[in-house]
Amino acid sequence: MGIFGGRSAKPVPGTALDRAQAQTSARSGAVETGPVEGLNAKVSTFVERLLAIGIDGRGAFDSAQQVADAALASAGSREGAISAVTRSHVALAGAGGFLTGLGGFVTLPVALPINVLEFYILATRSVAAVAALRGYDLSRPEVRTAVLLTLAGADNEDILKKAGVVSSGRLAQLAGQRLPASVLMVINKGVGFRLITRAGQGALARFGRAVPVIGGGIGAGLDAFLLTRIIGVAKTEFPLQVTPAS
Repeated sequence: MGIFGGRSAKPVPGTALDRAQAQTSARSGAVETGPVEGLNAKVSTFVERLLAIGIDGRGAFDSAQQVADAALASAGSREGAISAVTRSHVALAGAGGFLTGLGGFVTLPVALPINVLEFYILATRSVAAVAALRGYDLSRPEVRTAVLLTLAGADNEDILKKAGVVSSGRLAQLAGQRLPASVLMVINKGVGFRLITRAGQGALARFGRAVPVIGGGIGAGLDAFLLTRIIGVAKTEFPLQVTPAS
C-alpha cells in the first residue's frame, strides 16, 4: 500500500469542476484582490515551468525521457539506471544548494528563489525519469500530475481531497486513471501552492545558510537529503509496469 490506503481513485462528481468555476467567478468579481490574482499567476507559472522544463526539457537541459534512456543505455538495467539517475541528480542538487549558501546574507535574497526553482525542476526530472524507467508514459497528463504529487509528499492526500478526488493505493494507480482536465488543473495548482508555501516556511533552515562557506555546506547537505527522500518516494510509488527486455 502506498501513500493512500485502499484500491481505486475517482473524482467526486462536480466537486473539482464546481470549484474551478467558482474560482473563475471570483476572479471576475470584486471578492478576489490583486495580490491573490498575482499569487495565482505565480503558482501557475511555477507549475508550468516544472512540467515544461523538468519533464520535457529545454535547450541544453535534457528531458526526463532522454535522461532515462541515456541512463538505461549506460547501466544496462532499469534499476541500475534509476541508481545512476539518483546519484547524478542528488549531486546536482547538492551543488546548487552549496552555491546558494556560499555567499551568506549578501546573496541569499537573490539566490534562494532561483535555487528553489532549480531544486524542484531537478526533483521533477528525477522523479519523471524514475517513472519512465518503470514503464510510465510521460506524455499522459495523469502521469505528469502523479509526478508533481510525488514532490508534495505527505500533503498529497489533502491536495487530492480539495480537488474532489478520492484516491487510494500508489500514485501509479492515480496515473492510470482518466481524469478530467479540470481536475488535473486543480491538483497541479494545489501542488504548486504547497511547494511554494513550504519554501516560504523554511526560513529557519535557511538561516544556517547566512554564514558564508558554512552556509554552503548546509545548503548542499539539505538539498541532497531532500532530493534523495523524494526519489525514494518515487521508487515506491511507481512500481514496474512492463517486463524489462533485458
